[in-house]
Amino acid sequence: MKLSQTPLEIDHATRDDGTVVVRVAGRIMLGDESARIESLTAQLLAEGHRKLIFDVGGVTHIDSTGIGRFIASFNQVMQAGGALMMAGAAGVVREGFRVTRLDTVFRFAPSVEAAAEKMRQPGMAPFSGQTSVSLGTG
Repeated sequence: MKLSQTPLEIDHATRDDGTVVVRVAGRIMLGDESARIESLTAQLLAEGHRKLIFDVGGVTHIDSTGIGRFIASFNQVMQAGGALMMAGAAGVVREGFRVTRLDTVFRFAPSVEAAAEKMRQPGMAPFSGQTSVSLGTG
């Protein structure tokens, strides 16, 4: 059985409130293509953005490398004193974060609008004292 080779699509837009929404769709897997998630995060932080929402509603598959790309992005954002949320995660994407227990680290919202609303709430800035996370084995 051959898996669908849906290419990875990444784009971003800045909302009126300054929050950047990074839309990711397709397969986030091992390979150079998924490294664009980390490089875009670094670029956005260098431009002064500190609030990022990753809209992953269009992601069809994610492997451990893909989850690692989000961990690296999370670490970059936290070290810059920013905030990051995941929006639209469902199915295999949400399950990937659940089985690695990263759903206790990343903040999730059902939609970009819900994530943006949470971003406006007091205390949304970095997690209390947390500056990085790693994918451990237990």
